[in-house]
Amino acid sequence: MANSLNRRNFLRTGALGATATLAGCDCAERCNVGPAVQGTGSGVRSRELKMVTTWAKDFPGLGDAAEFTAKFITEMSGGAMRVRVYAANEFVGAFESFDAVTNGSADFYHGADYYWTSKSRAYPFFTAVPFGMTAIEQMGWIEVGGGQALWDELAAGFNIKPFCAGNTGHQLGGWFKKEINTLDDLVGLKIRMPGIGGEAMKRNGAAAVNIAGPQLYQSLQSGNIDATEWVGPWNDLASGFYREAKYYYWPGFHEPGAQLCLGTNLDVWNDMTVQEKSIVQNAARAANHLNIANYAARNGRALKVLIEEHGVELRRMSDEIMEALADATRDVLEEIAASSDIAGRIYDSYRASLVEASAWNAISDEAYMAMRRRLLDV
Repeated sequence: MANSLNRRNFLRTGALGATATLAGCDCAERCNVGPAVQGTGSGVRSRELKMVTTWAKDFPGLGDAAEFTAKFITEMSGGAMRVRVYAANEFVGAFESFDAVTNGSADFYHGADYYWTSKSRAYPFFTAVPFGMTAIEQMGWIEVGGGQALWDELAAGFNIKPFCAGNTGHQLGGWFKKEINTLDDLVGLKIRMPGIGGEAMKRNGAAAVNIAGPQLYQSLQSGNIDATEWVGPWNDLASGFYREAKYYYWPGFHEPGAQLCLGTNLDVWNDMTVQEKSIVQNAARAANHLNIANYAARNGRALKVLIEEHGVELRRMSDEIMEALADATRDVLEEIAASSDIAGRIYDSYRASLVEASAWNAISDEAYMAMRRRLLDV
């Protein structure tokens, strides 16, 4: 591949301590606010639009992001573009949302694009990569660093136009019915974990599965799974996992910043006027902003409730387990990059952006957080 990088060193030179020379940029790059919308005509036409989601009805955080997006589209259009939101299983099943938008039976889906790995192994790059980008880094890559164009290219093959429309920020490692101390404890463990993280778990002996959010509590309660990751304290408290699993593990290696997606039927998108496209694009951006703010404000409060009111026991994953999962992640990423031309180009772009962001973060956010912990004694 013409622009290939050393994929085996993805974690070492990327997320786990990269150093790189940051490239300069000109004014056009500095002022980039994402790809300009293109279309013909202006104005906003009266229409009803249907959004299907992968989330349970009225679910905080994830479901809120879908509702925010629909609300902003409706309000920004002066009520002309009215978006009706369907929770998972109200119109189609959670994992049928993608196909519903592809075939035009729905206009939008709201979900996490790593759910569509069976469509393309490159999709997880646009939700989360283990040991990869944080929410802010992901935003930088997609909005400014070339990620959106690659995402557009990938999704166009399925008749979809994608946008960032929410992000959970860093997720925790999940809920476990028993302590996980060594690699042997992963062998045979039935855990819900989608995406590349789930594949890394499998390669260390776990039986990782992908189960839609609305079915998670029942699966944990019935014993169909022994552990589950979901999001973080705010969503996990609402889901009640603490009633079925005692141990809450950190850090979360698998989703350092899980990007949510508004997928738009490409025929619907191409039929929109410039103004209608701008409304959809900027409504998604507004939802992304507000969703990140919600998680930043609410996770700390929810964690306190889980510990002080529900007796949840926090446990740290061992270095042995983290290192094994990192090794497995390297192997999976190498295979994904080799699986197709588009996957390889997405990987190369993602990694180049991560290397630059990691070099900056080492002397900015990381250094500041370490100093702040010492000063605040927390």
